[in-house]
Amino acid sequence: MLTKVAVIVLPDFAIFEFGVACEVFGVDRSALGVGLPAFDFRICTPRPGMVRTSSGVSLQVEGDLTGAYDAELVIVAPFSAGSAVPVAVLDALRAADHRGARVFSLCSGAFALAEAGLLDGRGSTTHWRYTRDLAASYPRTRVDENVLYVEDGTILTSAGTASSIDASLHLIRQEFGPRAATAIARGMVVPPHREGGQAQFIERPIPQECGASMEELLVWLADHLDQDISVATLAARLHMSERTFARRFRAETGTTPAAWLTGQRLLRAQALLEETRLTIDAVARASGFGQAVLLRHHFQRALGVSPAAYRRTFRGSDKGCDLDLHELEEQFGGQRAGAGGAQRVGAAAVSQ
Repeated sequence: MLTKVAVIVLPDFAIFEFGVACEVFGVDRSALGVGLPAFDFRICTPRPGMVRTSSGVSLQVEGDLTGAYDAELVIVAPFSAGSAVPVAVLDALRAADHRGARVFSLCSGAFALAEAGLLDGRGSTTHWRYTRDLAASYPRTRVDENVLYVEDGTILTSAGTASSIDASLHLIRQEFGPRAATAIARGMVVPPHREGGQAQFIERPIPQECGASMEELLVWLADHLDQDISVATLAARLHMSERTFARRFRAETGTTPAAWLTGQRLLRAQALLEETRLTIDAVARASGFGQAVLLRHHFQRALGVSPAAYRRTFRGSDKGCDLDLHELEEQFGGQRAGAGGAQRVGAAAVSQ
């Protein structure tokens, strides 16, 4: 049974994720009767003393890395991505992996695991802001930016910030069963399991590196996402053949016209689900998918959740989301809900 847990902190560590580790593993819940032990919980650092956090406060850490050498679970708190990892920490992580202990990184803590070589040939993740840096700096790991956590053997890596909760509960569920994970989640007032991955939170703005004519076309497209748009129509607007247009579009945006449109329509749908009381059918029409079934298909494929689940994540409830497009347009002067107007009236639609 897993009982000994060590958390390694480095200068400028993130206090939220560290707090999650303390809450999940540092609180004695053995009296709950769900199979949880009183963990032998240690906080470790290479140089004991005051260790500053990224939030401007400091924490007095009395334990050195000795506490990590017999731990059955070694957790690495997030620290400044790209900063040097002390050799002593790398040695402690390699030792943990060698003896078969679980090693668990929170957010940017994955960089320490990668530097120690623990992610070589394994899947991993980190906060979506750092996934490209992690993949570029450590090409021997398979980085997945779309998930909340990745478990590969005894190595567990979590994505950004709140996903440290998801990954911690997953580990508890595996070690002690669903009753234990649910009991901890209830005490933390969080769901025992969240739908989807961090793909639903990633910002994907319109690329800014396009030529003038292409950039103007992208702006036009963003204002007409609710319309049926063909490659022939787009090519004609730039006075190009379809083949030339498709080639130049990919060269300047890095993707195909169809994929770009789908991505922007998803962004529009996300905004409508977050900011308006439109029904799912109305959101599908306003964002250019036409039918709710197509919206659900693309949402599930790209974000890993249904539109309804996404709305509950960001609004807390779908209660009262019963407006149709024509009702919204009538209330706000006939503005097109499928174009920029939807975002302008979104806050008012929510408040009614």
